[in-house]
Amino acid sequence: MATVILVRHGRTTANATGMLAGRTAGVLLDDIGREQARLTGTRLAVVPVVGVVSSPLERCRETAEWILNEQTGTPVTPVEDDLTECDYGDWQGRSLSDLSTEKLWSVVQTQPSAVTFPNGEAMATMQSRSVAAIRRLDAAFEAEHGPGAVWVAVSHGDIIKSILADALGMHLDLFQRINVGPASVSIVRYGANRPSVIATNTDAGDLSWLAASTSAGDAPVGGGAGHQTPPASRA
Repeated sequence: MATVILVRHGRTTANATGMLAGRTAGVLLDDIGREQARLTGTRLAVVPVVGVVSSPLERCRETAEWILNEQTGTPVTPVEDDLTECDYGDWQGRSLSDLSTEKLWSVVQTQPSAVTFPNGEAMATMQSRSVAAIRRLDAAFEAEHGPGAVWVAVSHGDIIKSILADALGMHLDLFQRINVGPASVSIVRYGANRPSVIATNTDAGDLSWLAASTSAGDAPVGGGAGHQTPPASRA
């Protein structure tokens, strides 16, 4: 089975000021965000990826460029509209502190499956279109490059949280239990029987084992032996 590495964009000027950017154009990484993206690119340099797919928004495309700068091969670099940020409608561009006083805020926290943002998108729709895109892209990369293919999807916090919730078999109403930090790495494999969540919200650690990782598909009873770092990557 192929492996998808889910990367959230680095910190932005909007993140730093507590603004809900949504799909606002021109929101870029700040200095900290660029350094986060650079470090993630360095971390992924040991993994030859076959593709780096990005949300169309600038902050994700910037982050994708930092990843691509560290790759020695020539991964394909499509932009995927269905991995774009949630359409927060009238909430877009407002401060989180202001939004927290809205009645809808508590519903977003406790029952997101019931939320449709005013003049925006339903959170259930956000999840269904992003999960469908990831599964479609994953199947395409595996069909073209084989079950050992590794690819990267660069997207947004709520998008990645909803994808992880689906892979974990969690109801969308529980997805606020998942944290996805700026430029973090999460890893999922979609098998014949079920998805397998390998990692969530990591910002450090060796990933060279992904270059030669294989999986039988069935879950190892008792937990298994884990992955082995290739000898050349050991200190």
